[in-house]
Amino acid sequence: MRRPEAVPGILTSTDLVATAESIVAQQEPSGAIPWFAPVDGVPGHVDAWNHVEAAMALSVAGFTEPSRRAYAWLRDAQREDGSWPAKWVMGEVTEPGGESNHAAYLAVGVWHELTLTDDLAFAAEMWPSVRRAVEFALGLQSARGEIMWMRNPDGSAADHALLTGCSSIYQSLRCAVALAERLDEPQPDWELAADQLGHVVACHPEAFADKNRFSMDWYYPVLGGPLRGSPAYRRIDERWDTFVVEGLGCRCVSDQPWVTGAESCELVLALDAMGDTTRALELFATIQHLRHEDGSYWTGWQYANERHFPSDRSTYTAAAVILAADALVGGSPSARLFKEIAGRDLGPSGPSDPVACGCEAPSLADSVRTRR
Repeated sequence: MRRPEAVPGILTSTDLVATAESIVAQQEPSGAIPWFAPVDGVPGHVDAWNHVEAAMALSVAGFTEPSRRAYAWLRDAQREDGSWPAKWVMGEVTEPGGESNHAAYLAVGVWHELTLTDDLAFAAEMWPSVRRAVEFALGLQSARGEIMWMRNPDGSAADHALLTGCSSIYQSLRCAVALAERLDEPQPDWELAADQLGHVVACHPEAFADKNRFSMDWYYPVLGGPLRGSPAYRRIDERWDTFVVEGLGCRCVSDQPWVTGAESCELVLALDAMGDTTRALELFATIQHLRHEDGSYWTGWQYANERHFPSDRSTYTAAAVILAADALVGGSPSARLFKEIAGRDLGPSGPSDPVACGCEAPSLADSVRTRR
């Protein structure tokens, strides 16, 4: 069993193993990983995105068997159209709509597992699920390039896209393209879709619903890859004081006195990906006040009331800690997942169809092709 590398002065390898064990302890017998085990009789729900993140963290920490059970459960739970329900509670579907970023994130998980273990047989086994999931997500892409956030139970598409979700899908598509090439089933259309999506995330804020109060909309264009270099630094610096509370971490939303561990660790990953390792390490050290003695992490801290809120220690927070630690020290073969994919930098892209997003005037030839 591999062990995660320590983050010197912050977390030991033993600390990180304990954090992974806190995830395993909350995994359901089916293999599903809920947000949290029941607290005061209230069960946590399962969604595909956070489930995959937890599986990734377990693999990094050396818990291969529960991670593979998590992937097997997700594969078996996939619907015919390639999606998963937005929520399950104790095995029962409570929100049947399928979210695009939930579906696409399986590609990140499978690519992560392949880079970590070099287990091509596992990747091949998961490939049909990845392919259907990516096609589901791309079925919600607009002509301009953004991807609607969900398909409703009646089959209709949602009427708006989310910046956070699309930023995540951009990384997912890059992983899916790399996975397809590794398995000798190249998908050039996916690469073109990723190019257009990344451009729209970086250059067309009008394409997305206004979720400006959420910190995720602030840092996810960096975390997912569409922004790097000076545009990434400008974006992070513009709202740093809005979201980052000195000595406590990153707020979840700008209008509440509430810092959260998962958002803080995702911001750590974003900072590290753009090369700002100093602030990344400082923030990672700061958020350790949410660590419980058993290695799990409280979801958040309401600092006006000085209490943990909500009153759970979530698997996705523990997972974000493990993944951030791995990235900060380059501890595993998959530690550069947020920086490069298949040896290519994860970063900005030019539009594959600049006419579609209005960045280039249509030519006569374009008009003719459109009419056809």
